[in-house]
Amino acid sequence: DVALKSDGAVYFTDPPFGLPGLHADPAKELPFEGVMRIADGRVEVLSQELRGPNGLVFSPDERFLYVANWDERRRVVMRHDVLPDGRLGPGTVFFDVGDAPGEEALDGIEVDASGNVLFCGPGGVWVVAPDGRHLGTLRLPELPANLAWGDGDARTLYLTARTGLYRMRLGAR
Repeated sequence: DVALKSDGAVYFTDPPFGLPGLHADPAKELPFEGVMRIADGRVEVLSQELRGPNGLVFSPDERFLYVANWDERRRVVMRHDVLPDGRLGPGTVFFDVGDAPGEEALDGIEVDASGNVLFCGPGGVWVVAPDGRHLGTLRLPELPANLAWGDGDARTLYLTARTGLYRMRLGAR
């Protein structure tokens, strides 16, 4: 996944998805999975701490970068301080889905204007306050994989799933 910072830097995750053997695939080019950044024409590895770094998003003020981990054994959202030079501080567990029912790992992630973090996980879209409190889970007819704000006023959340595209109008932006 990709997140753009207001200074033009591109942050992205590099999990082994798409490779038939995933982590053990002989075509895998790097010995790790990571969070990377493209800035000033250079690619830089910022973090190698997750086995399945997937969705990523900045807090509204860009002080934090949240990264969802696509790993059934460690279903966490990590939070990194974004340092003044754009690099990341050490990650801390922002939210641990832990033993929530379902085998789904974490996928797409977004934030609203208030800093609430929304991410796809077991049972639907989890909504977590900036202080780490679970506010609730949005349930859909099928499990979503990714999400994005849209419709000009950014009050509509679009969600992709295996067979459908869903649209949900919310009070939050």
